[in-house]
Amino acid sequence: QLAESGGGLVRTGGSLRLSCRTSGQPGMTYSIAWFRRSPGNAREFVAGLSWSATNTYYGDPVKGRFTISRDNAKNTVYLQMNSLKPDDTANYYCAARPSFSDYFTSRDYEYDYWGQGTQVTVSS
Repeated sequence: QLAESGGGLVRTGGSLRLSCRTSGQPGMTYSIAWFRRSPGNAREFVAGLSWSATNTYYGDPVKGRFTISRDNAKNTVYLQMNSLKPDDTANYYCAARPSFSDYFTSRDYEYDYWGQGTQVTVSS
């Protein structure tokens, strides 16, 4: 199971930190990704971590502004979002796929588990 939190309303230039709490099978390892979807648009890859958290990946629109990280002790993945823009307004989802290697994919259809989403709204 995945549970997102941390969304809200923020002004342009502001920051938010999203959290994705994971609860899976003991011993199972997962790669985690954040996606977002705004009305009328397809789901878009935002950021992701390989299962070892050695490698991080970002979509072009958020590079240099967003940072993904993982706290294994808390079973939580974070998405720190800085310098937010109105174009970042969307429902943000975390997703997980079982992984036993550092293979990573930004393709949403390769993810097996999804959270309910948390809304981020950036006002101009």
